[in-house]
Amino acid sequence: MIHLTKPAVVKLHALIVEHPEDPFVRLAIRDQDDHALIFSITLEPAMKPDDTVLEIEGLTIAMDRSCARRIEGVTVDYEDHAGFRFHHPEPPNSFKLNLIHPE
Repeated sequence: MIHLTKPAVVKLHALIVEHPEDPFVRLAIRDQDDHALIFSITLEPAMKPDDTVLEIEGLTIAMDRSCARRIEGVTVDYEDHAGFRFHHPEPPNSFKLNLIHPE
């Protein structure tokens, strides 16, 4: 399950109102290297046939199936001064992730 904080939900709804041509929220994750991940959030006009789709607080969230497993447990937050932030749960072992947040 993916979690969206109230500020993230409010901001995403506001962005969709500003850009009604892009009503779907896409979350993605990719490896930057062996020690870092890059999370992204975009608005898009349509979902893809192989997307995993969630409805959260009136938002339609789409993810590529390979991303959906890796994003499990992530919390998306929003702060006016910092933008969107992705908080990934600490891995159960000693391996630590250095998260890179796009500006």
